[in-house]
Amino acid sequence: MKFNIRSFALPLLVLAGPLSALAESDGLGLFVEPMATYELGSTSTNYPSPLRSSSGNIDGLGIGARVGFHFSEALFAGGDLRYSMPRFDDSSVNYNAKAVSTNWGLVVGMQMPTLGLRVWGTYLLGGELNPEANSGLDVKFSRAQGYRVGAGFRVTAISLNLEYQVLRYDSTTLEQIGPFASGATLDGVVHENKSWLASVSFPLEL
Repeated sequence: MKFNIRSFALPLLVLAGPLSALAESDGLGLFVEPMATYELGSTSTNYPSPLRSSSGNIDGLGIGARVGFHFSEALFAGGDLRYSMPRFDDSSVNYNAKAVSTNWGLVVGMQMPTLGLRVWGTYLLGGELNPEANSGLDVKFSRAQGYRVGAGFRVTAISLNLEYQVLRYDSTTLEQIGPFASGATLDGVVHENKSWLASVSFPLEL
């Protein structure tokens, strides 16, 4: 699976321009926030005939990072990149396989430095979900868009977080069906993912 770093870097460059012009303002600085995540969610896919529309589950561990700017430790904005290897279970078509998932977007949030409470929202600009082949079926979902909202509680350099994520993948590649390799792109097939994510992150102001 190929990951196009330009798709993630471009929004960061757009965001960095106006913010970097304020770099000499009091309280403005850079931040990096690596994290470890666990995802638990449900999925739905409107497969074409002879397959059928189906629902399923997705769960597994991942990693991620937020990188951007903070102002007076109260407001922050930047890019949000996630990578995970969940298990994709779609009972309607008997599909149960390991998968690789990536998504990226822009995040804006606020926090209370004295109390440790943090809230944020993320607009997801792209992503892919690529399960391995199973039961004669191999698909890849791409062109993801959606949102993620979250809240956390920070104690010193550690933040405990809970997020809700909604993703819609508007392009599906049918890489294999039965014994036949395909590679056909099915733009009419939509895959949706609604998940809860628990994470431990490490916000660092630079």
